[in-house]
Amino acid sequence: MQIARKASARGGRPGERPWEGYLYILPGFLIYAVFVLLPIVQTARLSFFDWTGFTPAVFIGLGNYRALLDDDLFWIALRNNLTLIVFYTIIPIAFALMLTGLLTRRPIRGLNAFRAGLFVPQVMSMVVVGVVWKWIYAPKGPLNQILDGIGLEGLTRPWLGNFQTALPAIGAIGSWVSYPFAMVLFIAGVQRIDEDLYDAAKLDGANGFQQFMSITLPELRNEITIALVTLLITALRTFDLVFVTTRGGPANRTHVVALEIYRNAFTLSRTGYAAAIAVVLTVVTLIVSYAVITLRLRTVAEG
Repeated sequence: MQIARKASARGGRPGERPWEGYLYILPGFLIYAVFVLLPIVQTARLSFFDWTGFTPAVFIGLGNYRALLDDDLFWIALRNNLTLIVFYTIIPIAFALMLTGLLTRRPIRGLNAFRAGLFVPQVMSMVVVGVVWKWIYAPKGPLNQILDGIGLEGLTRPWLGNFQTALPAIGAIGSWVSYPFAMVLFIAGVQRIDEDLYDAAKLDGANGFQQFMSITLPELRNEITIALVTLLITALRTFDLVFVTTRGGPANRTHVVALEIYRNAFTLSRTGYAAAIAVVLTVVTLIVSYAVITLRLRTVAEG
């Protein structure tokens, strides 16, 4: 009895060793620490130095961050990233919700094939996606040929080379790549919803759209939050798609923060300054993600 009371006081069962659980997570934590936490700390440390990557590093304190405040190109890149959030989050989530409503509440022949086909953009390499869409958007590419063929030749243009359409064109690719992740997440969420809720709604005379708005959408709030945060992070760290398609052009209209980090680190040899930009991007990402999660929790508390 005395042993049991001591074990209970420690929060465990008799004969249980509380520290054993940490041994199971230790290997994974070590890998995470070496490949994630340590590089983050090292990047934050380098942001306080003037370093080219080859010469001895010179400590300059907050010099890189002060220079960042006056860097117009950085603010242009950040503005472009914030614009891409609309294309990477709101549009694909709305489209994924529509597909979820169509693919989950009625029997469809070949449903698994539809789901697999709709998920293809998510599993494709972003470099391949960029190359394919660059060909589609080319002045003599399929998109302009289709527009010309149906009598809309006035709409044809160099989509990635036009000041007004370059960033939305990149955003459209991001929407196409992002919606499958949200769709699969929402379909999985629908499968946990109690079928009795839909039966009760049918008895009350609710049609499919009403069932979706009153049952499916509210029950998917957690999945929507996960998709929103994940795709927000994707939008803020966009690099490979822009690098393959436009390299930030024309005239920096598609320049993004990750590309600015790459340019400073590998083209201008301003590694310390690139580290400062990376730290700021990380902080912005954390703030935006925290704001979304906090808003979600506050909505749950008030609801």
